[in-house]
Amino acid sequence: MRVFVTGAVGFIGRAVVQELLGNGHQVLGLARNEASAESVRKAGGEPHMGDLEDPDSLARGAKAADGVIHLAFIHDFKDFARPTVVDRAAIQAMSKALAGTGKPLVIATGTLSLEDGTLATEHSTPTSKGPFALRTQSPKLLREMSKTTGFRGIEVRLSPTVHDKEDWGFVPILMGAARKNGFVAYVDEGRNVWPAVHRLDAAVLFHLALEKGVDGASYHGVAEQGIASKGLMTVIGKKLGLPAKSVSLEEATAALGHFAQAVSMSYPTSSEWTQSQLGWHPSQVGLLEDIEKNYST
Repeated sequence: MRVFVTGAVGFIGRAVVQELLGNGHQVLGLARNEASAESVRKAGGEPHMGDLEDPDSLARGAKAADGVIHLAFIHDFKDFARPTVVDRAAIQAMSKALAGTGKPLVIATGTLSLEDGTLATEHSTPTSKGPFALRTQSPKLLREMSKTTGFRGIEVRLSPTVHDKEDWGFVPILMGAARKNGFVAYVDEGRNVWPAVHRLDAAVLFHLALEKGVDGASYHGVAEQGIASKGLMTVIGKKLGLPAKSVSLEEATAALGHFAQAVSMSYPTSSEWTQSQLGWHPSQVGLLEDIEKNYST
């Protein structure tokens, strides 16, 4: 297959590109400038000049491919509404380009869109409240358009922690805050849990979803169902040579800013159905070991 990948030069996208190329696919990677285009070429793909905020360029990429993996997203948590609007416009443009073809469009979302406090499965209903509720509109749009226009719309919900070398996400943010504060914070007893997945395992999942995914399905990029916050913060503290300590939510907000609310919540998440349906079997190192061995101080 010739696969159009948005976010092809990103942290997850680079792994997805290598996974696809290693399994005989061709990659058409979205590039918004020459530096990105050169990165796509060096990876073995073909650059497609365009921009996430240019729907026409996305439609052209989708039309030129046998399938699409949409990974690009504007990670602006201070104005989260705008990135979700851009995301829906991108999905709409690529959906229209694939209308009537039966081709797959796989999009990335997150498990934080599900209710906290109870074990979430692939069939759990997304939340209608909280900071990440706006992003649930993207898979809703995807399903509506796939049903009415004739392509395969597939959602992959990623763990909030996708880890590996070169990670710039959740764990490095916590590390940066810890260095600034002089300690690593967990809320109350630190019993709340977060799911995690290694970047290379996530890449395999996107490949399998592209080839085998069922229209309208949601799959979970979760290798570890729930890592206790206290255990995670303790490992980060050990890595940095800083103490990990219990704080109140108010104190966590002072230390972590807008991430404190998310850090205080519990998101146990299953991928049992995903693994059984797609034959996905995560095999990479777990989060805590990855931090200990591969994350820089």
